[in-house]
Amino acid sequence: MIIAEILDVTKIEPRLKHPTIFQCFDALGAGESFTILNDHDPKPLYYQLLGERGNTFTWDYLEQGPDWWRVALAKPAPAEKGITVGQIVAKDIRKAEVFKKLGIDFCCGGKKTVKQACEEVGITPEQLDTALENFDTTTRNKAEHDFNTWDLDFLADYIVNIHHKYVRENAKMIEELALKVANRHGDHHPELVHLALGVQQCLADLLSHLEKEEIVLFPYVKDLVTKKKQGVQFRSAFSVASPVQAMEAEHEHTGEELNAFRELTNDYTLPANACNSYSFLFSKLQEFEADLLRHIHLENNILFPKALGLERELAA
Repeated sequence: MIIAEILDVTKIEPRLKHPTIFQCFDALGAGESFTILNDHDPKPLYYQLLGERGNTFTWDYLEQGPDWWRVALAKPAPAEKGITVGQIVAKDIRKAEVFKKLGIDFCCGGKKTVKQACEEVGITPEQLDTALENFDTTTRNKAEHDFNTWDLDFLADYIVNIHHKYVRENAKMIEELALKVANRHGDHHPELVHLALGVQQCLADLLSHLEKEEIVLFPYVKDLVTKKKQGVQFRSAFSVASPVQAMEAEHEHTGEELNAFRELTNDYTLPANACNSYSFLFSKLQEFEADLLRHIHLENNILFPKALGLERELAA
């Protein structure tokens, strides 16, 4: 890949920053890139690019604060672009199990190509292909929903009725259980105190997150679907890219919290003296994690990209 010069965004007049970056990006040839240098996280630009240029670029952080952010922005060569991890799981959710076992993030990291994801965990794409093929032979008879073919309004309702409902029905019980186990075993296992506090904050943030999706984002997506079915153009000062940006950022934070819980518990390894409540807590947290990862996958890899594409289509 050809690397172009560094674009120091801090030296550009504010109103010209994004237009200049877009101009530099549009001038790139396949396989070329340039590096953005900024004094704050340029993530809003990522969503603007995704909304206006589609999935035609790669975005790799080279440095993430606290003083400077450097991002390599590239147009992949045809051979490099390939299929993403998220696209594979979107086509067959069963394959998520393979990625989980290999330590590949298919939710927040779903936009990475297979090549990128394999490099990060130290395996070859061929090894991943073998794992996927072997997994298919043992699970081909298991029924799964083909979420990728669903209408977006139906998918949004499914997420609310299945995954949002799961969080609301289990949040209080999991929080109380975490506090109970921490109070009972925290003296000998201080990590349980940190776990309980983390779970409490995570659930509070998540419940707020669900409300924002249900009040702002999902109704707008449903409106887009209605306009599509009616065959009419749709223009609005509001863009789905803005709430998608916020929701994906919150998903990323939630993913970090789930990883932190696994670190605190040594991948939910129970001590020899674990009581029933201790065991039940770890079991529920793993169940909660599995449901949440699928929940985030449906949004990050199917609902959000398709909503962005539908909005562009209706505005054309």
